Amino acid sequence: MEKGPHLTKKHYTILFIIGIILLAFNLRPAITSVGPIIGIIREDLSISNWSAGFLTSLPLIAFAFMSPIAPRIANRTTNEKALLYGLITLLIGIWIRSTASITLLFVGTILIGVGIAIINVILPSLIKSNFPEKIGLMTGVYTTSMSIFAALASGFSVPLTTTAELGWQWSLASWSLLVIIGIVVWLIAMNKAPIKEDKELYEPSTVQLLRSPVAWQVTLFMGLQSFLFYVTISWLAEILISNDFSGSVAGWYVAYMQFISLPATFFTPVIAGKLKNQQPVVAVFGVSGIIGYSMLYFEPGMIGTTIAITLIGIMLGASISLALALLGLRTTNARQAAELSGMAQSFGYLLASFGPIVIGLIFDITNHWQPSIMTILFVTLIMTVFGLGASRNKKVL
Repeated sequence: MEKGPHLTKKHYTILFIIGIILLAFNLRPAITSVGPIIGIIREDLSISNWSAGFLTSLPLIAFAFMSPIAPRIANRTTNEKALLYGLITLLIGIWIRSTASITLLFVGTILIGVGIAIINVILPSLIKSNFPEKIGLMTGVYTTSMSIFAALASGFSVPLTTTAELGWQWSLASWSLLVIIGIVVWLIAMNKAPIKEDKELYEPSTVQLLRSPVAWQVTLFMGLQSFLFYVTISWLAEILISNDFSGSVAGWYVAYMQFISLPATFFTPVIAGKLKNQQPVVAVFGVSGIIGYSMLYFEPGMIGTTIAITLIGIMLGASISLALALLGLRTTNARQAAELSGMAQSFGYLLASFGPIVIGLIFDITNHWQPSIMTILFVTLIMTVFGLGASRNKKVL
């Protein structure tokens, strides 16, 4: 198929950025829309609590196993085509999951994880390739876009299911409209793309990255920040309820934490992109997280809890966006960025998948949240240490 008329560089760049934002919009709604209605799904399909919990962990497991494969897909095609394949897989997964079949519910969820994993891994490489001087800014744009729709999907899930009387199947399926829009815009962007000359890029082997101390520091930083994010999202409400807050107030605090993280999510990579050494940035949000979780340990009142969750939100927003920015800042070309992204996100999401389970198990054993919070504090400290190492002005190879 021949390409249509080429756009000017300025117009194509605008279209391309819109495409990236739409890709980011689709990275979380298919996942965050499930949690608020998991009880409805469980009752409707008569599945166990364990099965319902496994359903929420499946995307993370798919992320872990698919992340090393995604760069190979991009290397055999292009970053742009790999992202299109990711969107199509995500769309198919959403449709399959939205049936009344228990088997297809799990199959669709796996496909959703596979599709999102491809986009997760390739986006940093795409930004490295097309915006090498604007890595921080573009990372801020797409991580903030991702976070906004993650929160919106979580907030609208119950109203779509109950108030709008769509039922859980159509409520979950409704997010496929966003994917379809993303596919259409991305196809247009690909079709209007200026012709590029093929260049030989140095492609690192997996063994070389596995031997790189910087690559491991980036990987463990990403893994531990993901661990903290999923642990906090999973258990913060329960911790607050144990501190005598109502379930409704606890839920609003979780939403507030996601909202308050948005400025840090956007500005952290923008600032980091202007610095050769990002250690001061890591130190600031590391201390913020340590203070925030420490305050939760002492069961503060309303004001103290609000301050604690504000500090935790700043840490979570800043750490995820910096981790993604480092995939471009610590590599020398797009292909290397894709390989590092695959390594970091594979190990990272595998580590993150154990987080909610481990913290929940500690609570089951002790019947108190303080030991769990102490564990979270320890992980925050270790994340900060690896973040300081990863943020030095050194390349992975």
